[in-house]
Amino acid sequence: MISTQEQGAQSQSSSPMLEVRNISVQFGALIAVDDVSFAANRKGVTSVIGPNGAGKSTLFNLISGALSSSAGEVWFDGTNVTGWRPSRLLRKGLSRSFQITNLFFEASVYENLRLAAQVLEPQSRMLLPLRRSASAQQRAEELIEQFELTGKVHELAGYLSHGEQRRLEIAVALASRPKMLLLDEPTQGMSHSDTEETGQLIRSLSTDISILLVEHDVGLVMDLSDHVVVMAQGAKLAEGTPGEIRSDVRVQAAYFGREAPHA
Repeated sequence: MISTQEQGAQSQSSSPMLEVRNISVQFGALIAVDDVSFAANRKGVTSVIGPNGAGKSTLFNLISGALSSSAGEVWFDGTNVTGWRPSRLLRKGLSRSFQITNLFFEASVYENLRLAAQVLEPQSRMLLPLRRSASAQQRAEELIEQFELTGKVHELAGYLSHGEQRRLEIAVALASRPKMLLLDEPTQGMSHSDTEETGQLIRSLSTDISILLVEHDVGLVMDLSDHVVVMAQGAKLAEGTPGEIRSDVRVQAAYFGREAPHA
């Protein structure tokens, strides 16, 4: 017989990592996100796409705690986290990158990673000098090896190439050992080769954690994603597998600029 504890573990493992339930936000008369619902599994890549002004980044900010919703709920790992601050969500296991590179440019690669990993230290040790942060140092060293940054350890983040900075930012977002990583336009401004490398990196990460991706490169999205959510004018237009999204006439009309057939 399966114990109650084992049943609970099985139930949790089969439930979504993230659930967005009828989330909305309004700024004055403008409804920026309108009654959006979707779920993301515990591993794999769920992507949010849509034309400019569709509400993708606003939705991202609602999920990550940067904005407060006007209505609806966000559930993460079985807990209602609606209204939680980003720092509390980070400790719960939800980490994010930003559309604009968000690094300490006058600090080294190693220092950026070690500072980000400081969240792994118990609160009782948070006021100790950084040199005594054993867990943070170990995590920084792991990420340096994982992201092949050995030759850049002591280089200032501000001197890295744009592609290297974006990859470092993903490493920084992973420093807290999150259960889910939110990536906002991670390939923005990258060369074709850097975009391909970042795509491979995202694919490899998705075997261990959940990834929610907002990305303008539709080809990359379709190659990487297990599930795609399409937004238009603040609302969810469609969702499904990449194949289902490609063939959806509403998506073709609103996103790809093709005229939908008349009824």
